[in-house]
Amino acid sequence: MSFGEYVVSRWDTLSLAAAEHALVVAVALAIATAVGVAVGLLSHDSPRARGSSVAVSAAVLTIPSLALLTLLIPITGLGWGSTLVSLTVYAFLPIVRNTVTGLNGLDAATVEAGRGMGLSRARVLLQVQLPLAWPLILTGVRISAQMLIGIAATAAFVDGPGLGNQIFEGLSRLGSVNSLNATLAGTLGIVVIAILFDLFFYAVRQLTTPRGLRVRP
Repeated sequence: MSFGEYVVSRWDTLSLAAAEHALVVAVALAIATAVGVAVGLLSHDSPRARGSSVAVSAAVLTIPSLALLTLLIPITGLGWGSTLVSLTVYAFLPIVRNTVTGLNGLDAATVEAGRGMGLSRARVLLQVQLPLAWPLILTGVRISAQMLIGIAATAAFVDGPGLGNQIFEGLSRLGSVNSLNATLAGTLGIVVIAILFDLFFYAVRQLTTPRGLRVRP
C-alpha cells in the first residue's frame, strides 16, 4: 500500500488524532499563557521574584517529558490529564521569560509619561506597558506552541491523545506492513499542525500589534 492509499484508508483515524493533538496543545497553551503572563506581570518589578519565576520555569523544562508523564500518572492518571498538565508546565518558560523581558525592556520615559498623565500604577501596567510588551510576549507564546506540538507526541506513552500514537505504533512494528506509513503519517501530521499554528500566531500578531511595533520581514 502506498503512503497516499494509507492516508486515504486511515483518514478518519488520522484526522481525529490530529484534531486531538491540536486541541490538547491549544488548551495547555491557553492555560500557560494566562498563568505565565500573570506571573510575569506580578514579578517583573522585583529582581528576586523575577529570577525565581524564570528559574523555576527553566528547571521544569529540564525534566525529560517521559519522566514527567510517568510521575504524573498516580496523580492525574493516563490520557488527557497527564498530557495536559505536562504540556502546560513545559510552556511556562518562554512565556514568563518574554513577559518579564518585554516589560522590563520598555523605555522608562514612556512609563513615566503614563504616570504623569495621572494613571495609577496598575493602569500604567495594563494600558501602557502590557500593550508595548505584547509583541515580545506573543513571540514567547508562539515559541511555546511550536515546542508543545513536538512534545505532545510523547503523550502516546501514557495513552494520551494525538498523532504520537501513529508514530509509536509504526516504530513498534518497524519492518511490518504499513509501519513506515504510520510513522510518516504521524510525523507529517505534526509538521502540518505546527505550520497552521504558526500561521495563526502570525495573523494574531498582525491583528493585535500596532503598526509601528510590527517587525518588518
